[in-house]
Amino acid sequence: MYINDKLDELLKAESSQQYRITYMHHIIFWAIYFALNTLRWGSMHDDFEYSIKTNLIGFPIHIALSYFNIYFLMPKYVYKRKYITYTTIVLLSLFVMLLVKYNLTYYLVSTNVWPEGPAELAGEGLTLNYAIQTMLGELYVVSFATAIKITVDWLRENSKLHDLEKRQLTTELKFLRSQVSPHFFFNTLNNIYSLTLEKSDKAPEVILKLSGLMRYLLYATRKRKQDLKSEIDCIQNYIDLERIRFNDSLQIDIGISGDLENKMIAPMLLVPLIENCFKHGASKNIGDMHITIDISVADDFLYFNVSNTIPVSDRESKVATRSGGIGLSNVKKRLELGYDSKDYDLDIFEKENMFHVDLKLKV
Repeated sequence: MYINDKLDELLKAESSQQYRITYMHHIIFWAIYFALNTLRWGSMHDDFEYSIKTNLIGFPIHIALSYFNIYFLMPKYVYKRKYITYTTIVLLSLFVMLLVKYNLTYYLVSTNVWPEGPAELAGEGLTLNYAIQTMLGELYVVSFATAIKITVDWLRENSKLHDLEKRQLTTELKFLRSQVSPHFFFNTLNNIYSLTLEKSDKAPEVILKLSGLMRYLLYATRKRKQDLKSEIDCIQNYIDLERIRFNDSLQIDIGISGDLENKMIAPMLLVPLIENCFKHGASKNIGDMHITIDISVADDFLYFNVSNTIPVSDRESKVATRSGGIGLSNVKKRLELGYDSKDYDLDIFEKENMFHVDLKLKV
């Protein structure tokens, strides 16, 4: 259906656009990091030329080591729980980085490779203290970049999980909506079949009303919410069909009150409740049957109360009335998926040989 297809496209678009890291994000990140680091060391040594040169040497090393860790070492070792191998390779990588950085700085920038270190060690070359400080500094950069990558990955996976849950709910709602129509038409077509066997003159009228219902179902079930008045019109058409079937043996009392205008409801939500009265009530009874339907709207809430005579066979055999089979279980599930728990209240019970369904729903 058109609306469902559009919803699927929207969910796919959201999934593909959320938390996606592009090449431009990488460039912007390292550019900002380079600028801040240059300002930091330039102000510390009061020598911005030296800071730019050392950062031009250091940053390619930062980037190479960070991406080597993020895109190779972690997937290959950390995600496979090979922690000792991972730690060993990281330490070896830091040591190689140390040698490369030391030699590039010594031969291209200054023989004093550690001006921020103790004065007495100036010009001492590759010392243990310099090695430890440089490796820890590089580990800090790698850890910072890795933390960002892990955070973004977690956000993306969490977003995918959320989208998957929405897709599952949407798919289940689609199934439940589509389940209403075949179930409804199955019973109505049985009615028409019975009339045609009897060669009843009522058959054309039934077919005409059924076509009206089909028109409603064709358009109403495409929408998440439908006008309440249209839903009630559908109910009245359905009841008219059943009146034709049961003739004078069926007594139906209907009461409608309140302002129905500008009120919305999930399509085909109420029809299964009415259908349930006929399927599990009227069609099993021998003798007079009584169905009461009361529909009212007050304070943005719909109060829908329907009751039917419990079949004589069930009363005599003391069999508890079923909770409605496909019809009522469908309504329960659609309420759970389509409404907040505070926005509806569904009560199903038996009293004085009558089966009652009371629904309070925000509209």
